[in-house]
Amino acid sequence: MRTCTVKHLSTLLTAVILTAAAMAGIQARSQAAAMNSAVAPVLSFTMPSLGGRKVHLSQYQGKVILMVNTASKCGFTPQYAGLEALYKRFKSKGFVILGFPSNDFGHQEPGTDKQISIFCTAHYGVTFPMFSKVDVKGPHQCPLYHYLTGRKTDPRFAGVVKWNFEKFLIARDGKIVARFRSPITPESAIIVDAVKAQLAQ
Repeated sequence: MRTCTVKHLSTLLTAVILTAAAMAGIQARSQAAAMNSAVAPVLSFTMPSLGGRKVHLSQYQGKVILMVNTASKCGFTPQYAGLEALYKRFKSKGFVILGFPSNDFGHQEPGTDKQISIFCTAHYGVTFPMFSKVDVKGPHQCPLYHYLTGRKTDPRFAGVVKWNFEKFLIARDGKIVARFRSPITPESAIIVDAVKAQLAQ
């Protein structure tokens, strides 16, 4: 009788230990998933689209992102074509381009959001996400560009945006991994190779 009781207690204790271990494993996996799903600071902003819809940038979590400030009347405006081609080439692999029109340089983006949208579609067939006009520098700099260009974010890529069509490459984990000045075109090997490298991560 005593032997049965001891065996019963031993079996019960083993079951309790196994259950506790299983619960600990589930909790650890849940915590890991929560950490992985935490929104990267660069994607913690809400920006209005050209159509006036509020867009939470967190929806791009886990993608490789190229953020670029754009303008419709700039010498670099034809880069829209290269950006669209780059987007179409890699979007199925988890790549997205986010365009942010700005009138900060030579007043080269004077139009309304509707005019910008019509221009981008009619002249360059842009399908990548475009956002409402923002200030990317100066006293009214929008919070996103304050983050992108801030020394506390990453000193390697800090500093004021100098002209239209500067590009920031964001890795899947939300870290800035490259910054390309305006003359570097979207189809250039340095940008294409950088995008490929990040998509392979």
